[in-house]
Amino acid sequence: MAEDSRAALISETRQRFNTEYITAKPDKYDSRDVERLQQDDSWVDNFLIWQHDSVDEALKMIDESFQWRKEYAVNDLTESSLPKWLFEVGALFLHGYDKEGCKIFWFKVKLHTKDAKTQFEKKKLVAFWLERYARREHGKPLTVVFDMAETGLSNMDLDFVRYIISCFKIYYPNYLSKIVIFELPWIMNAAFKLVKSWLGPDAVGFLKTVNKNDIQEYISAEYLPPHMAGTDTFKYSYPPLVDDDFQTPSCENGPITSEDDTESREEIETDNKENPDSNEEQGSKKTNSTEQIPKPEENEKVDSKAKNAKKALTTFKGLLLHISPAEELHFGSKETGEKKCLIVLTNVTKNTVAFKVRTTAPDKYRVKPSNSSCEPGTSLDIIVSLHGGCSASLQDRFLIMAAEMDQCSGAGTQELAQFWKEVPRNKVMEHRLRCYVVESSKPSTLTINENAFNVPAKTNEDLHRQITQVLHINKRLQEQIDRCVWLQQLTVVLVLLLVASTAFCFYMLCTQGR
Repeated sequence: MAEDSRAALISETRQRFNTEYITAKPDKYDSRDVERLQQDDSWVDNFLIWQHDSVDEALKMIDESFQWRKEYAVNDLTESSLPKWLFEVGALFLHGYDKEGCKIFWFKVKLHTKDAKTQFEKKKLVAFWLERYARREHGKPLTVVFDMAETGLSNMDLDFVRYIISCFKIYYPNYLSKIVIFELPWIMNAAFKLVKSWLGPDAVGFLKTVNKNDIQEYISAEYLPPHMAGTDTFKYSYPPLVDDDFQTPSCENGPITSEDDTESREEIETDNKENPDSNEEQGSKKTNSTEQIPKPEENEKVDSKAKNAKKALTTFKGLLLHISPAEELHFGSKETGEKKCLIVLTNVTKNTVAFKVRTTAPDKYRVKPSNSSCEPGTSLDIIVSLHGGCSASLQDRFLIMAAEMDQCSGAGTQELAQFWKEVPRNKVMEHRLRCYVVESSKPSTLTINENAFNVPAKTNEDLHRQITQVLHINKRLQEQIDRCVWLQQLTVVLVLLLVASTAFCFYMLCTQGR
């Protein structure tokens, strides 16, 4: 009954908007918005939810929102349509998540300067980011952070702040999770009383004023910069855009029990015999060939060879998967010629975990496997390789998506495709990796050299033994330091007791002498 009631409200809203608004003023709106309103139930529903299911108020809101969208040409906003300097300033960007899993929209106020000449373009930048996010996330709320550290009156622009609030209050209803204001200067307290009035009585609860001591109540340290007492080393730079679209690599593979293992094994063995150019030609031919299911013993050989590759010492420990390396994939430059990297996934749950690997440069990379599953308690190696003459770039990024599957779910190609269509967004774990180009001939991380799989296993064993020895030595040194500290503390106590007793004896002698 509830679904029927909502459907009826949505239908009524559409019909009344057509008759009361579009008919009277057909040129006020972008036709694409009108068409979307007729097709997208969730869009209409967001307006209704924000206005407590009041159709009259929702219609007024849609009217104002649509007029704004046409004025700012929101449907045509692209990165190239905006001045480059707007992105380079870095005052506005999307990065990280709060504790509720909502994306964070950062406004670094100290980088903003009030300027009437550029105000309209800056407002279009806000619209660009919000529309970009809304199209991708389909209604998932955002958390807005006003970072007011090191700001002064010259940075304060109430008109711009009011515009950002209006975007969530009118133009993107039901998209606001909360507004976090970090280190509001006391001189601006009066100004932000106006902000509360703009939000209205129902929305004041969204406003959170915080400092270093309590911001982690809303955002964990991993997504907070150091000046907010966080551990996030991210530094904004442009290009590329911080939250670039991740796409499926050009060579998307199915489950691990398909051609992926065979291709990986054959390609790596060929790499050791022939030059890189011919390898890429053979690799492209194999991609179009019929799928072959490798034998179990062949898979074991591939796994053992993969484990002999140089592994990263850093690991991201997620709720579903542990991912190594934690932050960067290290590729070689054109001179060094290293074109392959290894990502190791470890399932730390009791169920099968489906995963996808996506990248901002899908035409440059091949990922094997890029769409598969990992059994409980097992590790799986993913090989990331560059196409022919392509070279890695610092701007390239990878996204690993993972979600826990039901025990009854299959792990075949069709089952995985259906699973990703149905899995809720809030059930998906995401982790991003940057690319790093190693200039030296001896890179220090996860690079797989052309003959990496021929490196004797004893090399890794020796390295492991040496690391173990270093850890033991470090432990013994720590124990010795602890003993020294204890002895020092004991010596200090004894000296204090000796001084106290000497002073007492001297006092008694002086008292008796009198």
